Amino acid sequence: MPSKDNDDPGGPWGSQSSNPPDLELLVKRGLDSLKRLLPGGSPRATFTIFILAIIGVSIWSSYYTVPSDSLAVVQRFGKHLKEVQPGLHFKLPLGIDKATTVPVKRQLKQEFGFSTPGATDSSQGARNGVRETQMVTGDLNAALVEWVVQYRISDPVKFLFEVREPSETLRYVSESVMREVVGDRTVDEVITIGRQEIEVDALVKMQELSSKYVMGISIDQVQLKNINPPKPVQESFNEVNQAQQSKEKLINEARREYNKVIPLAEGEKDQRIREADGYRLKRINEAEGDAARFNSLFTEYRKAPEVTRRRIYIETMQDVMPSIQSKILMDDEMRSLLPLLNLDTTQSKH
Repeated sequence: MPSKDNDDPGGPWGSQSSNPPDLELLVKRGLDSLKRLLPGGSPRATFTIFILAIIGVSIWSSYYTVPSDSLAVVQRFGKHLKEVQPGLHFKLPLGIDKATTVPVKRQLKQEFGFSTPGATDSSQGARNGVRETQMVTGDLNAALVEWVVQYRISDPVKFLFEVREPSETLRYVSESVMREVVGDRTVDEVITIGRQEIEVDALVKMQELSSKYVMGISIDQVQLKNINPPKPVQESFNEVNQAQQSKEKLINEARREYNKVIPLAEGEKDQRIREADGYRLKRINEAEGDAARFNSLFTEYRKAPEVTRRRIYIETMQDVMPSIQSKILMDDEMRSLLPLLNLDTTQSKH
């Protein structure tokens, strides 16, 4: 059921708020219509009809509905009385109580330099068109800046009664802050690398001014849209931007090749170093093992030289003899040696 009170976010200062109907005029017209229908009516009947009309109008104006994303601020004879939650509510009729709906749970926005087609909020779209986007940067260059301010109504009472036309005041505050922030930077920073910093600084300063002016508004986001140089120099700026993009592209390609080659060389270097360390440790351990084994043999040799010598000889022969193909055993007392030719072995080799 739609509300019968003013639901413009601008509150009592909104330019689109409608005045309440003239009840006396409505009642007079109703009585005239009844007189035409009942030309022979008595004054008593006319008075009864008048009373019934007043009761009907009172009942019709005594209820209102608050949407789910809003709160209603109730005034009695113009004085703030209370705030009511969403739902169906009743108030004193005949203009005694007035309920103003404020969308506290809805995110509102204002656009500067452009307008979204089909926008229902009258305070959303741009007002002065190109004029409000023309700004001077810190190096005395011109830039056309378009941006969006997204905000919420944090305190409906302050929003309605502390500042006259708070939506318009927010537009003036936003434009003033944006001109200040852009004026502190060069045109290259504004158009290229400084967008995020501008958004953050503008958000902080807008919120400070909103709190200082007790507007009851919370700034959620400041977002830059299109930032362009003036039309006479726009082609030159586009060429500069293309050159900068080509430069960044070449730098990124060089960094990619660097990251591809250098880590590979670093990995190979680390691998060679680890291999050298491993080989070094291997040789040291082998040398230390050989020295320890020699020392142990020398100790045993000093205890029993003949036994140790024979044991070493036997162990050495055990290692050497299996690798010899032909073995000839000779006695020390043997005078001569007649070599024999093994024909079977020779034929098998051929």
